[in-house]
Amino acid sequence: QVQLVESGGGLVQPGGSLRLSCAASGSIFSVNVLAWYRQAPGKERELVAGITSGGSTNYLSSVKGRFTISSNAKNTVILQMNSLKPEDTAVYYCAAVSYTGSAYWGQGTQVTVSS
Repeated sequence: QVQLVESGGGLVQPGGSLRLSCAASGSIFSVNVLAWYRQAPGKERELVAGITSGGSTNYLSSVKGRFTISSNAKNTVILQMNSLKPEDTAVYYCAAVSYTGSAYWGQGTQVTVSS
């Protein structure tokens, strides 16, 4: 089992920045991928950014160049979000996927981009 706890959400004006952090605990040795997803009202959950144990990253096309994902030895994953737009408003979830394909989720943190 892997436990994930997110922090760092909040309200920010368009063009501003936020830094989301996710602390992983438990069987973190089994984690292959750490990722951030988001879900806006009335929309499906979507992958925002992911990072593998080898350091490879991938991003949702609409956040490339604005968001950066990083990880510290598998137990912390950071999502640095710059140049935020109203359409980035959503609940952001941290996720971990093990080498066997098991998925674990955090409780979510609200990000609201509004003037």
